Amino acid sequence: MNVEADLRSACGHTSRIRISVPHKLSPRLKTFDYLGCYRYFLTICAYDRTRLFIDDQSVNLMLSQLSRTAGDQRFVVIAYCFMPDHIHILVEGNHPAADFCEFVRIFKQRSAFAWKQRNGTALWQRGYFEHVLRDDEDTIAVARYILENPVRGNLVQRPEDYPYLGSMTMEVRELLYSVQI
Repeated sequence: MNVEADLRSACGHTSRIRISVPHKLSPRLKTFDYLGCYRYFLTICAYDRTRLFIDDQSVNLMLSQLSRTAGDQRFVVIAYCFMPDHIHILVEGNHPAADFCEFVRIFKQRSAFAWKQRNGTALWQRGYFEHVLRDDEDTIAVARYILENPVRGNLVQRPEDYPYLGSMTMEVRELLYSVQI
Protein backbone atom coordinates (compact mmCIF):
# COMPACT_ATOMS: atom_id res chain seq x y z
CA MET A 1 0.00 0.00 0.00
CA ASN A 2 1.35 3.43 -0.90
CA VAL A 3 0.58 6.48 1.16
CA GLU A 4 1.31 10.03 0.13
CA ALA A 5 2.48 12.31 2.89
CA ASP A 6 3.18 16.03 3.16
CA LEU A 7 6.50 16.85 4.75
CA ARG A 8 7.08 20.35 5.97
CA SER A 9 10.68 21.34 6.32
CA ALA A 10 12.00 23.68 8.98
CA CYS A 11 12.02 26.40 6.29
CA GLY A 12 8.33 25.95 5.54
CA HIS A 13 8.79 24.18 2.20
CA THR A 14 6.38 21.38 1.49
CA SER A 15 7.23 18.30 -0.49
CA ARG A 16 5.23 15.19 -1.28
CA ILE A 17 6.76 11.79 -0.97
CA ARG A 18 5.42 8.26 -1.38
CA ILE A 19 5.82 5.94 1.57
CA SER A 20 5.41 2.20 1.18
CA VAL A 21 3.49 0.82 4.15
CA PRO A 22 3.33 -2.96 4.60
CA HIS A 23 -0.07 -4.58 4.92
CA LYS A 24 -1.32 -4.89 8.47
CA LEU A 25 0.39 -7.78 10.18
CA SER A 26 -1.48 -10.49 12.03
CA PRO A 27 -1.28 -10.13 15.80
CA ARG A 28 -1.08 -13.93 16.17
CA LEU A 29 2.20 -15.46 17.33
CA LYS A 30 4.27 -16.61 14.38
CA THR A 31 6.03 -19.41 16.27
CA PHE A 32 2.88 -20.94 17.77
CA ASP A 33 0.34 -23.01 15.83
CA TYR A 34 -2.68 -22.55 18.15
CA LEU A 35 -3.43 -26.29 17.98
CA GLY A 36 -3.90 -28.67 20.85
CA CYS A 37 -4.70 -28.69 24.53
CA TYR A 38 -3.78 -25.11 25.38
CA ARG A 39 -5.61 -22.48 27.41
CA TYR A 40 -6.49 -19.09 25.95
CA PHE A 41 -7.76 -15.84 27.43
CA LEU A 42 -9.84 -14.29 24.64
CA THR A 43 -11.35 -10.81 24.34
CA ILE A 44 -13.71 -9.82 21.52
CA CYS A 45 -15.14 -6.30 21.23
CA ALA A 46 -18.59 -5.36 19.96
CA TYR A 47 -18.73 -3.33 16.77
CA ASP A 48 -17.93 0.32 17.56
CA ARG A 49 -17.84 -0.75 21.23
CA THR A 50 -21.62 -0.55 21.24
CA ARG A 51 -23.31 -1.64 24.46
CA LEU A 52 -25.02 -4.78 23.18
CA PHE A 53 -24.74 -7.33 25.98
CA ILE A 54 -27.11 -5.70 28.44
CA ASP A 55 -30.10 -8.05 28.48
CA ASP A 56 -30.81 -11.73 28.96
CA GLN A 57 -31.99 -12.31 25.40
CA SER A 58 -28.81 -10.91 23.83
CA VAL A 59 -26.45 -12.74 26.16
CA ASN A 60 -28.36 -16.03 25.88
CA LEU A 61 -28.12 -15.82 22.09
CA MET A 62 -24.34 -15.46 22.38
CA LEU A 63 -24.06 -18.20 25.02
CA SER A 64 -25.86 -20.69 22.82
CA GLN A 65 -23.41 -19.98 19.98
CA LEU A 66 -20.44 -20.15 22.34
CA SER A 67 -21.53 -23.49 23.79
CA ARG A 68 -22.27 -24.98 20.37
CA THR A 69 -18.98 -23.81 18.88
CA ALA A 70 -16.92 -24.92 21.87
CA GLY A 71 -18.40 -28.41 21.64
CA ASP A 72 -17.98 -28.63 17.88
CA GLN A 73 -14.40 -27.34 17.96
CA ARG A 74 -13.21 -29.38 20.97
CA PHE A 75 -12.92 -26.61 23.52
CA VAL A 76 -14.22 -26.22 27.05
CA VAL A 77 -15.31 -22.83 28.36
CA ILE A 78 -13.74 -22.39 31.77
CA ALA A 79 -15.03 -18.84 32.34
CA TYR A 80 -16.85 -16.11 30.45
CA CYS A 81 -18.02 -12.59 31.15
CA PHE A 82 -20.20 -10.51 28.85
CA MET A 83 -19.42 -6.91 29.62
CA PRO A 84 -21.74 -4.39 27.94
CA ASP A 85 -19.45 -3.80 24.94
CA HIS A 86 -17.08 -6.80 24.90
CA ILE A 87 -16.65 -10.35 26.10
CA HIS A 88 -13.89 -12.18 27.92
CA ILE A 89 -13.62 -15.94 27.59
CA LEU A 90 -11.17 -18.47 29.03
CA VAL A 91 -11.14 -21.64 26.96
CA GLU A 92 -9.04 -24.77 26.79
CA GLY A 93 -8.62 -27.17 23.92
CA ASN A 94 -9.56 -30.68 24.99
CA HIS A 95 -8.14 -32.55 21.99
CA PRO A 96 -4.79 -32.45 20.13
CA ALA A 97 -6.62 -31.22 17.01
CA ALA A 98 -8.40 -28.35 18.80
CA ASP A 99 -7.74 -25.28 16.61
CA PHE A 100 -8.10 -22.01 18.52
CA CYS A 101 -8.10 -19.73 15.47
CA GLU A 102 -10.83 -21.84 13.88
CA PHE A 103 -12.81 -21.85 17.12
CA VAL A 104 -12.77 -18.04 17.23
CA ARG A 105 -13.54 -17.70 13.51
CA ILE A 106 -16.54 -20.02 13.72
CA PHE A 107 -17.83 -18.51 16.98
CA LYS A 108 -17.66 -14.98 15.58
CA GLN A 109 -19.28 -16.08 12.31
CA ARG A 110 -22.13 -18.01 13.95
CA SER A 111 -22.85 -15.42 16.59
CA ALA A 112 -22.69 -12.53 14.09
CA PHE A 113 -25.11 -14.35 11.78
CA ALA A 114 -27.57 -15.06 14.62
CA TRP A 115 -27.26 -11.45 15.82
CA LYS A 116 -27.84 -10.03 12.33
CA GLN A 117 -30.90 -12.26 11.87
CA ARG A 118 -32.38 -11.00 15.14
CA ASN A 119 -31.24 -7.36 15.21
CA GLY A 120 -30.21 -6.46 11.67
CA THR A 121 -26.95 -4.90 12.86
CA ALA A 122 -23.26 -5.77 12.97
CA LEU A 123 -22.01 -7.54 16.08
CA TRP A 124 -18.21 -7.72 16.26
CA GLN A 125 -15.23 -5.54 15.52
CA ARG A 126 -12.60 -7.08 13.28
CA GLY A 127 -10.05 -9.26 15.00
CA TYR A 128 -9.71 -10.21 18.62
CA PHE A 129 -7.16 -10.29 21.40
CA GLU A 130 -5.83 -13.48 22.89
CA HIS A 131 -3.29 -14.53 25.45
CA VAL A 132 -1.98 -18.08 25.41
CA LEU A 133 -1.59 -19.18 29.00
CA ARG A 134 1.80 -20.62 29.81
CA ASP A 135 2.21 -23.74 31.93
CA ASP A 136 3.08 -21.70 35.01
CA GLU A 137 0.01 -19.42 34.75
CA ASP A 138 -2.78 -20.32 37.14
CA THR A 139 -6.02 -21.08 35.30
CA ILE A 140 -8.14 -20.28 38.36
CA ALA A 141 -6.46 -16.88 38.78
CA VAL A 142 -7.20 -15.99 35.14
CA ALA A 143 -10.80 -17.20 35.51
CA ARG A 144 -11.15 -15.12 38.66
CA TYR A 145 -9.77 -12.08 36.83
CA ILE A 146 -12.42 -12.55 34.11
CA LEU A 147 -15.25 -13.06 36.59
CA GLU A 148 -14.25 -9.99 38.61
CA ASN A 149 -14.40 -7.72 35.56
CA PRO A 150 -17.87 -6.29 36.37
CA VAL A 151 -16.61 -5.26 39.82
CA ARG A 152 -13.60 -3.46 38.31
CA GLY A 153 -16.00 -1.85 35.81
CA ASN A 154 -18.17 -0.56 38.68
CA LEU A 155 -21.20 -2.48 37.44
CA VAL A 156 -21.71 -4.48 40.65
CA GLN A 157 -20.25 -4.82 44.14
CA ARG A 158 -19.64 -8.58 43.92
CA PRO A 159 -19.14 -10.83 40.87
CA GLU A 160 -22.05 -13.06 41.93
CA ASP A 161 -24.38 -10.08 41.48
CA TYR A 162 -23.60 -9.78 37.76
CA PRO A 163 -25.93 -11.90 35.62
CA TYR A 164 -23.76 -12.27 32.51
CA LEU A 165 -20.79 -14.29 33.70
CA GLY A 166 -20.22 -17.93 34.33
CA SER A 167 -18.46 -21.16 33.51
CA MET A 168 -19.43 -24.20 31.47
CA THR A 169 -17.16 -26.45 33.54
CA MET A 170 -17.33 -25.32 37.18
CA GLU A 171 -19.48 -23.44 39.64
CA VAL A 172 -18.72 -19.71 39.63
CA ARG A 173 -18.33 -19.67 43.43
CA GLU A 174 -15.74 -22.45 43.11
CA LEU A 175 -13.71 -20.36 40.64
CA LEU A 176 -14.04 -17.20 42.70
CA TYR A 177 -13.33 -18.58 46.13
CA SER A 178 -11.18 -21.67 45.67
CA VAL A 179 -7.86 -21.58 47.46
CA GLN A 180 -4.91 -21.09 45.14
CA ILE A 181 -1.98 -23.40 45.74
